[in-house]
This record gives sequence, C-alpha cells and structure tokens, in this order.
Amino acid sequence: MDLLQKYGYTPSEEEVAARIEAIAANLNGLATPEVFKKCFSFMDLTTLKPDDTVESVCRLVDKANRLAEEYPDYPLPASICVYPNFAPVVRDRRRSPELHVTTVASCFPSAQSFLEVKVLECVMAVQGGADEIDIVLALNAFLAEDYAAAAREITVMKQAIDAEAARQGRKVVLKVILETGLLVTPERIARASFLAMEAGADFIKTSTGKVEVNATPTAAYVMCRCIKAFYEKTGVRVGFKAAGGISNAQDALTYYYIGASVLGQEWMDKDHFRFGVSRLGNSLISAIEQKTVKFF
Repeated sequence: MDLLQKYGYTPSEEEVAARIEAIAANLNGLATPEVFKKCFSFMDLTTLKPDDTVESVCRLVDKANRLAEEYPDYPLPASICVYPNFAPVVRDRRRSPELHVTTVASCFPSAQSFLEVKVLECVMAVQGGADEIDIVLALNAFLAEDYAAAAREITVMKQAIDAEAARQGRKVVLKVILETGLLVTPERIARASFLAMEAGADFIKTSTGKVEVNATPTAAYVMCRCIKAFYEKTGVRVGFKAAGGISNAQDALTYYYIGASVLGQEWMDKDHFRFGVSRLGNSLISAIEQKTVKFF
C-alpha cells in the first residue's frame, strides 16, 4: 500500500498554503520572551564548516558553557552539532550532560557512499560520545522510487546505532534528514517523512543546510502533518527538526507556531522539536533582551 494512503494524509498545495498563511497572520503578538526562550532551548548549535578545527569547536562549546554564568535564567541549548570526528571534543568540553553531543553521519551531506561506510561512521560517532546522530536519506534510492532500499539504509543504521549505544548502557537519538529542497513537491516530502518514520527515525529533519533550498514553512507544515498522522496510527511520537537558513527570531517563531498549531503543545519541548542553527542564538537573545547582543 502507498504510504500516503496507509497513513491517510496526502498534502494539497492549496491547503498547505492556506494554513501557512493563517499561521503567519496570527504571529503578531505571539513573540513573547517565554516563547523565545523555548526556541532557545530547541537549538542544536551547529558548526559544519570545511575549516572546523578542534580549537573552533572548543570555542563554540565554551560559549554554550558560559551561558549559565552570563544568562542564568536562560535554558541551555539542546545540543552542539558537529562532524562525527569532533564528538569526543564536545563530550569532553561540555560542562553539563544536558548539552547533548549531536553529530552528522552517513557521509553527510550527500549520503553518496557505501552503506557499510555509513554504518561504520554512525558506530564510530556513538563510540566518540554522540548522544544524537543526524543521517541523510539516501536520495539516490528515494528519487529512483526504490523506497525499500532507502528505508533499509535507515533501518540498518538505526540497528547499528542502537546496538553500540546498548553496549554503553545508553540510548542515542536518530534524526533523518529528508533534504526537502531536493524533494520539491509536498507529496514527495510526505512520502519521505512516512518512510523515515517507519524505518525507525526518532526525528525527521528538513535539510542539511548545504543545498540551495533548505528549511521552508511548506516543508515544515507537511512534515508536521505527517508526524501527527503517524502518531495517530501508531502511537509513536516522532520529533521534528527544521534546519538550514533559520537565522532570526521571526523565523524561529514561524516554525514554532507551525509545530504548535499542527502537533500541539505536547510536542513543543526539546525532546520533540529542534532547530539546527548556526546564527539564530544571537537573534533570540537580542529579541529577549530588547537590544543587540552578540554572544555566539
């Protein structure tokens, strides 16, 4: 059975556009310090640059560590997100285990490699201290409509991650990046969402941030609708992560209220909702403090 039929949700472009327009029209007056602080707690502070070094990753972790001193009434960000070789750096440098170690894996950002290589990278990331791993949907299989192969890759990586985490007596969260800007249509985004969730994703994520079109309100709305439909069918509560181009407080507010309106407030915590960001932190602090702040 087709996944859209199975879960009873086929997106229509008109319905999606109308709902996003309605949400946007109601944002005025919703920009409270409380909401901005919640958005702050959803951040996976990200550095995924070719010139990342141990020193530059340490600087980012140190800034997150200093938050408790300089902004004691702020929550910690959810995690620091880095390439997998930097997982031990974040693990050893952070002051609180509440600041998770997130790594990308599966030959990010293209996922164009052998499954065995992707699996090994995931296992090594867990061994290095990753609490969360963001892998990329195999678009080479998905766009060729070989859905079984695309799902199998996720399942095999999930099993390898779970096995290594179990050996350490812990659990590791798996996020699957759909790369929605390359899927283009709401139907493809919905099909990829259901496929990833069925294959074992704990979160589905919009984008790598490395292609021309990254997170969009349309993709977020469709993915959240799919998460709700999947929950209603299975009872499994999968999380949502928007990433790529979310750089200011207004962007965060838009995605927050898409999530809140589609999924409900029970999803609006860091266990179920995230932003993958490199620039958002300063904008949120500035919005809360009502002055320009350059902390990160």
